[in-house]
Amino acid sequence: MNIYNTLTHKIEKFVPNEPGKVSMYTCGPTVYHYAHIGNLRSYIMEDVLEKYLRYDGYDVKRVMNITDVGHLTSDGDTGDDKMLKGAKREHKTVMEIAKFYTDAFFEDCKKLNIKRPDVVEPATGCIDDFIKVISALMDKGYAYEAGGNIYFDTSKLKEYYVFHNFNEEDLEVGVREGVEDDTNKRNKADFVLWFTKSKFDDQELKWDSPWGVGYPGWHIECSCISMKHLGERLDIHCGGIDNAFPHHTNEIAQSEAYLGHKWCNYWFHILHLNTNSGKMSKSKGEFLTVSLLESKGYDPLVYRFFCLQSHYRKSLVFTYENLDNAKTAYNKLTARIAQLMADKKPDEVVELEDFEKFKGNFKAALDDDINTSNAITVLYDVLKADTNNETKLALIEDFDKVLSLGLIEAAKKLSADGEEDIPEEVKVLVEERKAARKAKDFAKADELRDKIGELGYIVEETRQGTKIKKK
Repeated sequence: MNIYNTLTHKIEKFVPNEPGKVSMYTCGPTVYHYAHIGNLRSYIMEDVLEKYLRYDGYDVKRVMNITDVGHLTSDGDTGDDKMLKGAKREHKTVMEIAKFYTDAFFEDCKKLNIKRPDVVEPATGCIDDFIKVISALMDKGYAYEAGGNIYFDTSKLKEYYVFHNFNEEDLEVGVREGVEDDTNKRNKADFVLWFTKSKFDDQELKWDSPWGVGYPGWHIECSCISMKHLGERLDIHCGGIDNAFPHHTNEIAQSEAYLGHKWCNYWFHILHLNTNSGKMSKSKGEFLTVSLLESKGYDPLVYRFFCLQSHYRKSLVFTYENLDNAKTAYNKLTARIAQLMADKKPDEVVELEDFEKFKGNFKAALDDDINTSNAITVLYDVLKADTNNETKLALIEDFDKVLSLGLIEAAKKLSADGEEDIPEEVKVLVEERKAARKAKDFAKADELRDKIGELGYIVEETRQGTKIKKK
């Protein structure tokens, strides 16, 4: 598999640290509100990556954090604490908010066929780990205390801006939205590892530490949770492109300063889902959730299909018109699969040569930097292929181990729903008519069609097969 590595800005051959095994880390949600569908685009694409690695024979261990403390609303180390903000909004405790929105997030994931990671770790469960790593960073001279807080000293690094060619001037106050001046910092790029009571006195969650009662900064949690469950060398780190700086940049800085060697080999970033007015975010009021889409009559898997039709490294524009187009395409796709099931002959067996050919094409698409758009093209190629229905259905089921679009299940439901309203007498006549047409007894076929008409139904022959509907 070849994959784009944000760290090198190149497509590279994926080679794990340990042959046959993949350690994979995903930046999880800050659970102060519902996830919007822009957030969920990232988790859908990360899910495809994980499932393809498994499909390709790798033993994958995937870890995700849950940010339930320490994430601030600005890109710097200032602004409101997101969890505290959510608790105040709903007049609940921080942990009540965290529990409710963690459950809501995984319910959305379930609707979108996103696999739950092997390990899900909340930040509040790893306070001792954070203190251990921060203490080591101080001992090594990479961190300092100022104004009651512990900061990481970016000036001690040979290179800090590993994803972009930022200059220090780029971080000047007022240049980047949301960044306020913190006079405790030695350098503008320094970031907080631990806050004490000198800041955010109304913070509900606090712990004892060598530096006083306080709580961790946002960036330290991912480094520590990853190292706790995946060891010192990580294969793939995933996240939205907006996390590349400063969050992932800071993760690399503190992790490699602590470990003394390279930490993660591949960085997999997903671009934004945009609306016509720009990047989707909770703060702009464009707060589209899975539940909202459902209330408007969209199956969540239609949204997954919409996402897979585009490459993860391209910004994707959401409009209801675009989603309607995806819905139409998805429904046509499942209808064609339902017809394959109906037309399949009892004696059909999988044509192995055809199966392997199309599976190879599918793998080639995903080996090319997880190109889901081309993988779906292969799916359509299967539907048009000159092979039997059993082979086509086997391929669709195989591909869906990665795509997770619920195609076979949706086709079965479509067939069941369509047959529920048709009387058994009509179904029998339709089958007799099929047999007559196959025997080229067209006079009998016409007679049976008239009988079906007398019972109030119309039978039509389409490219997808025989269709029955009420008059």
